[in-house]
Amino acid sequence: MIKIEQLNKHFKRLDVLCDISVFLSKGQVISLIGPNASGKTTLIKCLLGIVKQDSGIIYFNEKNIKGDWSYRHHIGYMPQIERYPDNIQIGQLINMMKDIRNNVNTLPDEELIEKFELNKIFISKTRSLSGGTRQKVSAALAFLFSPEVLILDEPTAGLDPLSIEILREKILKEKEKNKLIIITSHILSDIDGLASHIMYLQNGQLIFFKDINAIKQEVGEDRLSKAIVEIMKQKKSLYKRKNEK
Repeated sequence: MIKIEQLNKHFKRLDVLCDISVFLSKGQVISLIGPNASGKTTLIKCLLGIVKQDSGIIYFNEKNIKGDWSYRHHIGYMPQIERYPDNIQIGQLINMMKDIRNNVNTLPDEELIEKFELNKIFISKTRSLSGGTRQKVSAALAFLFSPEVLILDEPTAGLDPLSIEILREKILKEKEKNKLIIITSHILSDIDGLASHIMYLQNGQLIFFKDINAIKQEVGEDRLSKAIVEIMKQKKSLYKRKNEK
């Protein structure tokens, strides 16, 4: 599905991504985690073609994405911080996105629009929305065109418990359809029962990419959040000793 080969990105003297190589497959729900400034957002932006890498190649369905943006029609993206025109109404925004993607052969997936009851506030302008409601709009747009790949950046931020559960149920439905789903979250409990793999970045380096069950067996811990914390501690200690040499 998505193959990354020796990806590097630098901002002036700062190494943001360092020789990242990984293969992401259909049916995987990948939790992309790591401390602040680890390179998670830059990696996502490279996958989306928003940021151009300095070296390395990204393949989408075996095709190099460089210079060919058509692959983005197969991706649904939910940003951590959305940027919508202040004066546009929710209904207008959704209809505008439908018009832009009018080449889509399938009917729009409006399940989240209905379950979040966004249709009841279609005339509300985005500038008047609370943070949680803006998150609901972003989630609805990410799933709207039934993409093969979903990239969700801190998707539960600002959502109330009921909305979080609605979103979790939707992610599980898409997982059953054999889609590739990438989720970033600082709240490890949010990915419990969702993620099949953990991808951990630190200082721009891929420290590990592992199956959830393998992680649990490695540290002897059934609770995912505790297992991840333990392996992160181990890798952090190893990384520190390595760089002190």
